[in-house]
Formats: sequence, structure tokens, C-alpha cells
Amino acid sequence: MSPINKSLRLRSKKFIRDIVIHTPVIKMTFLLVALWMLFSAGVFFGEYGTEGTTITSYGMALYWGISAFSTVGIADMPLNSTSLLIGAIWLILGPLLFFGAIVTTVTAYFLRPLQRPSKQIIDTIEYNLEQLDDLSIEELELLKETTDSLIEHMEHLKARERKV
Repeated sequence: MSPINKSLRLRSKKFIRDIVIHTPVIKMTFLLVALWMLFSAGVFFGEYGTEGTTITSYGMALYWGISAFSTVGIADMPLNSTSLLIGAIWLILGPLLFFGAIVTTVTAYFLRPLQRPSKQIIDTIEYNLEQLDDLSIEELELLKETTDSLIEHMEHLKARERKV
């Protein structure tokens, strides 16, 4: 593997790891899927036994949920008033959660550098500790100096608090 490909692959892994760890993308995805399945079940049970409905199985209700959520408009309308109410709520919540997940993920990712500096220092130290085997002697010494100065700073702050 060429050095460029290896570097690109490592950066891609770090990017994906950062998104998964530091943004709400996983939680929002699970919430979206759970609500999709729940609202689809509600539509299915609301339509169950309704004459002339095209939503005759849970699979069709799941299809309806995706079609309605994606605002494509190709899904058949539920006929029962209960199903229509459940569907209307899903039509509002589904896209809101989906696009909300995208916006919050992008926002959280790009606002991460604006976190408190101490959090950035801790994140850097944790990352470097995870990568100890790959660090050079110079990098290890820099890590030691940074950690030592952080400990000294913390002790200075504790001493100052005791005086107050």
C-alpha cells in the first residue's frame, strides 16, 4: 500500500471515529429507526381490518413509513382516521429527526475545536496514549512534558484554592 493511501485510510478512520464518538449520529440513527418501526406498527394496526386498505402487512407499513418520511409521496394513504393521525405525526417527526441528525452531526463535528482548551489537551493526551506504540522518542518526550506541565498546573490551581 502506498504511503498516500495509508495516510488517507488513517485519516478516514480517524474522521469516522471522531464523528461516532463526538457527535450524536449513532443515538439519532437508533432513535430514528426505532420511531420508524413504532409509527409503522401504529399505522399497520390502525389499518388492520380496514376495508380497501393497501397497507395489509407490517412490511407494507414499513414501506409506507419510508415513503412518507422521505417526502417522495409515492406511498398509499392510510384510510383509517387513527392511521391518518399516526401517519401525520410521523410525517412531521421523521424528516425533522433525519435532517436534525444531519445538522447536529455536522455542527457538533465542526464546533469540536471550540471546546474548552483543557478538554482538547485531555483528548490529545488520550489519543496519544492510545497510539504509544506508534510514537517516536521525540513525541513521547513531548507527551511527557505536556503531561508534567498539566500536572504542575493542576497542583498550582489546587494550592491557590486552598489559600482562598
